Amino acid sequence: MDFLISAAYAQEAATAPAGNPVMGLLFPIALILIFYFLLIRPQAKRAKEHKKMVEALAKGDEVVTQGGILGRITEVGDNFLGLEIANGVEIRVQKVAVASLMPKGTYRQTEKKTAK
Repeated sequence: MDFLISAAYAQEAATAPAGNPVMGLLFPIALILIFYFLLIRPQAKRAKEHKKMVEALAKGDEVVTQGGILGRITEVGDNFLGLEIANGVEIRVQKVAVASLMPKGTYRQTEKKTAK
């Protein structure tokens, strides 16, 4: 059958000089460092700041929840807090659902605007 199809023989491998093994590890290490400084470290910092803010919540603070609800804290428990969102309307939300602490007077200003 060799007369129809030429036989394929493996070429002799040229002995290439071996590269520095440290150079082979340089790219993965650099990639890990980039991920750490651009993704992991900032996320951990934000989580730490949020935890500190949630632990410092007190009665009378004005907050916005992750769902966008603005209100004033009326009571603080271990896991939940009471949030007054309108005159006589109070809801209970998880403490971790608080997205940000608002400056004093924000809740009152919006209350006046909606009352008109």
